[in-house]
Amino acid sequence: MIKLAQLTLAAIGLYAVAAPAEPSPFLGQWELDLTRMPADYGTPPKRVVYSFADQGAGQWLTNIDITAQDGSVRHMAVRYARDGKAAPGLGDVSEGDTAAVNSPAADVLVMSIAAEKHLGSVRVYAISADGKEMTESAANVNNDGAPFVRNFHFKRIG
Repeated sequence: MIKLAQLTLAAIGLYAVAAPAEPSPFLGQWELDLTRMPADYGTPPKRVVYSFADQGAGQWLTNIDITAQDGSVRHMAVRYARDGKAAPGLGDVSEGDTAAVNSPAADVLVMSIAAEKHLGSVRVYAISADGKEMTESAANVNNDGAPFVRNFHFKRIG
C-alpha cells in the first residue's frame, strides 16, 4: 500500500512539472481607449497599439506603435526578460533607449524607462480580472518638476 501511495504521489509530481503553465494574460494585442484619456494629457494620438509576445527562453518582446494625428507612426520595441535588468530599446528611442521590466504578479508588469542614462518614467501595467482590459499607470514629473501619475486604458484586440 505504501508503494502505491508513493507511486501515485510521484506521478502527481511529474504531472505538476510537465503540466503547461498558464499563458500570461498580457500576451496579445492591446489598443488604447481614446475615449478615456486623462483630461490633462493634451492632444491624444490617433491610435496606440501595444503587443506582448513570448519569444521563448524567458524572453518577451513588446512592440508599441503610436500613430500621430498626422498619420505618422512611431514604432518602439524592447526584448527583455522579466527580471528587472536593463534591456536596450529598439526603433524609436526618443522616449527611452533602455527599459527594465519586472513582473511581481501574473497580472502586473512594472517597467522603468531610461533615456541617456537618466530615468524617463515608470509604468505599471495591470490586467483586469476578466482579461479584457489593461491599465497603464505612467509616473513621471512635469516641466516644473512636480510628480504625476496618469492612467491609460487599453482594450484587448488580439
